Amino acid sequence: MLIFRYIARDLITTTVAVCSVLLLVIVGGRFVKYLADAATGDLDPGILFAVMGYRLPGFVELILPLAFFLSIFLTYGRMYMENEMTVLFSCGMSQKRLVGYTMIVALGVAVLVAWLSMVVSPAGLQKAEILLDAQKARGELDALLPRQFHSLQRGQGTFYVEAIDENGAMSEVFMAENNPDGEENRRLVVVLADSGYQQKGGLNEDSYLVLNNGYRIQGIPGQADYLITEFAEHGIRLKKRKVRKPAPEADTLSIKELLQSSDVEYRAALHWRLSVPLLVLIVSLMAVPLSKTDPRGGRFSKMFPAMLIYIIYLVMLSAARSALEEGELPIQLGLWPVHTVFLLMAVGLLAWPILQQKRVRQKRAQKKKEMETQQATT
Repeated sequence: MLIFRYIARDLITTTVAVCSVLLLVIVGGRFVKYLADAATGDLDPGILFAVMGYRLPGFVELILPLAFFLSIFLTYGRMYMENEMTVLFSCGMSQKRLVGYTMIVALGVAVLVAWLSMVVSPAGLQKAEILLDAQKARGELDALLPRQFHSLQRGQGTFYVEAIDENGAMSEVFMAENNPDGEENRRLVVVLADSGYQQKGGLNEDSYLVLNNGYRIQGIPGQADYLITEFAEHGIRLKKRKVRKPAPEADTLSIKELLQSSDVEYRAALHWRLSVPLLVLIVSLMAVPLSKTDPRGGRFSKMFPAMLIYIIYLVMLSAARSALEEGELPIQLGLWPVHTVFLLMAVGLLAWPILQQKRVRQKRAQKKKEMETQQATT
């Protein structure tokens, strides 16, 4: 029991450390993408942390199996390098018991991944999609603040307003646009108005900025042929916002809804959620024999081929899910053929040292028998 606690503690500590590093990288990259959308006005900066918080369980769900897989290599590789495994095996520790200790910890990790995959991650993704979908209905000037310059139409224009009342009416409006019609000459358009308001359209309709009592000045900087137009009312069409590609609907549904549905896409999503915790158990079985290293070779000597196997496993699962969704594979078959292939590979890796030892013992027995026969004849 003392050995199990020692191994389990090292595995869990290393898993948390590796998961934290990988999570920082993944979350950082995603946050930069959302930050770029916020800088261009496609996303409200106020919801960035809420969206990231809702997406966090989904990131952990995908990172945790890889983190535990790597933790087995790092922990057992260190123990082989420092001859701790040699001492344990000489004291009666067997490969079978080591696999058993590893799978107990792996089972706990698989349960956590299953909870994230089936309960927490879909609920979080659904809430994140609600927040992101709400951004589609936002007007380009919804986040406008008085006495501050605001980027308009992806940096092609600048907007300024002196005051905004509680009804959204603006006063003392200034707007400048560079080449609004896409002409070759860099035409500048400046609009000054006493007041204005935003007329919002529907989700698939354009919105308009309506200005009252002002001037529109257009021309090419450096030339003297500016055109000045006085208006009582002037409407400016605001370009449609970029439509964000939504997440697949099946990924936001609860496990109960997926079980009750007969849709092919939903059934494929169900098989995927069941596959993630099973992935943890199978890669853990493969990691135990693969983590055995020679002190002369280094603790990372088998890391690259092991990572290659893990990547192939994930790619095959993803390809099988796509085939299920497109009807190229029977939905009843699910993703089980892929799991079966890698489970047999794990069993083969575990059985290979035992077969090698059995073969060595047979050769020794045969050689001993030959020597005894030779001595008897002489």
